[in-house]
Amino acid sequence: MELIKGVVGKIATGLVVLGVIAGGISWWQMDEQTRQMLVAGVERIGLWVGCVIVWPGVTFALIGRVGRMESNLAGGVLVAAYSLAEILLLAWLFHWQILTSTAWTFLVFSGLVAGTYNLLVCDWIAEKVHS
Repeated sequence: MELIKGVVGKIATGLVVLGVIAGGISWWQMDEQTRQMLVAGVERIGLWVGCVIVWPGVTFALIGRVGRMESNLAGGVLVAAYSLAEILLLAWLFHWQILTSTAWTFLVFSGLVAGTYNLLVCDWIAEKVHS
């Protein structure tokens, strides 16, 4: 069993190294406009992820207040409002340019991830405040 783990580990490491080398070569051969577009996209996504992560902590008091209401409807509305606001923020960061099916897929998937995160974090915060 250890032999299999060792072989699989070496293959996985080799694939990662190969991917890094291929990515580096692609980056090096890429034209400046495409490189700038990728960097700008990564910056926007990073900013959005940071906002999604920080927002429930910033609104800790509001989440606690809704949690004390002991209403699933109020909690659901709060999570839905947070998620909708974060989806709109992501669309705004990309200048509302949701023109392709890939862009729509990314937006919907990001909204689902943000909604799941909001649900889990808001529930955890409400539980801590309520107890």
